[in-house]
Amino acid sequence: MHKLPFRNLTIIALVIVLGITVILAIMIFSYRKANPEKNTPGKPHIAYKINIDSMDMVTGEVSLNENLSSILAPYVSGQIIDKIARETRHIFDVRKIRAGNTYAKISSKDSVHRLLYFIYEMDEIDFIVYDFRDSLRVYSDKKKVTRLNRTAQGTITSSLWNCFLENRLDINLGLSLSDVFGWTVDFYGLQKGDSFKVIYDELFVDNVPVGVDRIQAAVFSSGGKDFYAYYYDQPGGGDYFDNAGQSLRRSFLKAPLKFSRISSRYTASRMHPILRIARPHFGVDYAAPRGTPVVALGDGRINEMGWHGGYGRFISIRHNSTYTSTYAHLSGYAKGLKSGSMVKQGELIGYVGSSGLSTGAHLDFRVYKNGSPTNPLKLESPAANPVDPSTFEKFRKMAAAMKTRLDSIR
Repeated sequence: MHKLPFRNLTIIALVIVLGITVILAIMIFSYRKANPEKNTPGKPHIAYKINIDSMDMVTGEVSLNENLSSILAPYVSGQIIDKIARETRHIFDVRKIRAGNTYAKISSKDSVHRLLYFIYEMDEIDFIVYDFRDSLRVYSDKKKVTRLNRTAQGTITSSLWNCFLENRLDINLGLSLSDVFGWTVDFYGLQKGDSFKVIYDELFVDNVPVGVDRIQAAVFSSGGKDFYAYYYDQPGGGDYFDNAGQSLRRSFLKAPLKFSRISSRYTASRMHPILRIARPHFGVDYAAPRGTPVVALGDGRINEMGWHGGYGRFISIRHNSTYTSTYAHLSGYAKGLKSGSMVKQGELIGYVGSSGLSTGAHLDFRVYKNGSPTNPLKLESPAANPVDPSTFEKFRKMAAAMKTRLDSIR
């Protein structure tokens, strides 16, 4: 039997030690990667940008009929609650606290459990902090938001709404898409096979998606045409432009509400559903659930607002010396509006209803040109300002790069 030389035994021992060291290093690296909070001993626990290491925090949701007074009554005097309501309204009106929203109570970590902070989340990002440590201090803040650039695409089988549901896409992206192309694509005339591709930014808070930030570029293919849109920030503000640098924004929207269907079109003879007589219908009926928001077709002044016979609750807007639009059978009006009010394009003016001579919830929408009715679905309107010539070359390069990226989406 041969004995290994001492030198060989030393080499084997070194190899074994080295192997064990490598294995331990890999195990430690994997553990730290899976437990990043363990990597920095003593790292403070931060919530709402507050170090709560020496505090207790309890979270909850605002219940139905619950308000700030009922939530804080066990911890804060009625005098302080009254002071909050009166003196901090310019920061946040406590009457706007809504059922279902999240709140947090942070208290001292002792037998007294004195309330130190109360936080109310207005949404996934914005929150209000009530600091009770010394004298009352109230301020608003935001959670840390991460933006990720994403792409999406879809093909219409029945409607844009259903397309987003079928593809499990955020419906808010669909609403943003309809806003971008609201002047160029007829979303009520979409056909099976129409499609879209979009590049957008999605917002995340604590690795949880909280919404769509902005569409950077998109293409909507409808009726055999490709409509491109690129967001470009130039002097005077950002806007969406086509391949030629023309603004997608027009003087008028394609329609005054979203995601409905046309139940009656512009015609010289239609059987009235209640009167049962044939008469002209110089407008478009959009069937939509009661309460659906109705927005102004374009900038203008309200020249009539109120009950208008068979039209029920009614609004008429004069946009310029040529065009006027009307909105009938509303269930109600947006707060603060009256005859003579100025409105902006896309501004909320009312809600779909069935007031007046109506068999069901819908919007009777009409447009008049020089006092005569014109088909809203065939309304042409001039483009807004194009890309500034001094920055067009910069826009052209950006648009070309975005178009290449859009076309590559599969």
